[in-house]
Amino acid sequence: MDAATLQARLALGQTRTASRIGSPHDIFRPSGLLTPLDPANLLQRIPAAFLPEHAMRNRAVRDTEPFWTGAFDFTNTRPGDLARRVSDHATWFIAAQQLGLPPLCTRCTRLIDISRPASANSAGLNAYGGTVTATETTLAQAWPARFLTAGSTTTADYGIAGELPTGTFLVLLPVSLNLHLLNGDRLTDDLGRVTVIASAELTDQAWRLTVQQAP
Repeated sequence: MDAATLQARLALGQTRTASRIGSPHDIFRPSGLLTPLDPANLLQRIPAAFLPEHAMRNRAVRDTEPFWTGAFDFTNTRPGDLARRVSDHATWFIAAQQLGLPPLCTRCTRLIDISRPASANSAGLNAYGGTVTATETTLAQAWPARFLTAGSTTTADYGIAGELPTGTFLVLLPVSLNLHLLNGDRLTDDLGRVTVIASAELTDQAWRLTVQQAP
C-alpha cells in the first residue's frame, strides 16, 4: 500500500467517525493577518469531532492539555487551518497532519491582537524611550490562540506598596500566521489582558511564544 492510499483510507475512517459522533464545523483557511475567521476565509463545512490526544480516553481532557486528535475528513485541510464548531464557536487549529496519523489539533481559548511598539524616532538621545500605545502598529487581529500558564511570576522592583507579580504564559498560534514576530511585540486578548513577547519560535506545528504579562 502506497502513502497516498494509506492517507485516503485513514481520511475515510476519520470521516465515518465524524459522521457518527461529530457535529458541524466550519473550516477556515486564513488569507491574511486580519480576522482569520472572517466568512471570506470559509473553506468548507464538515462534521468533525475532537478526541483526547492521550491514550486514556476514559477521562476528560484537562485544561493543561492543549492537544486533541481530530476526527474529520482531512482530505482538503492542512496545518494552520482553523475549525470552529457551529453550535458554540469552540475553535481549534490544525497543528499537524502527519503521514499515517490522524490530525493533531490545538484547542484555542482566546482571541488576540498583535501590535508592535514604535521604535525611537531619531538617532541619539530621545525625549522618551518607552512605548506609547497610540504609536503602536497593529500587525494581526482576532487570531485564535491557546494560553497556558508557564508556572512562574515576576515582580518589577518599583518599590511600590501592594505591588503585584506578573504572570508568564506559553502561547500557541497556528503556523498560518505569516508574520515575523519579534521580542517586544505586544499581545492583547479578548479579556483586555496585555502581554509582551519574550521569545518566539516557529515550529512545524505552531508558533510557540513565551510572553510576560504587562504590569
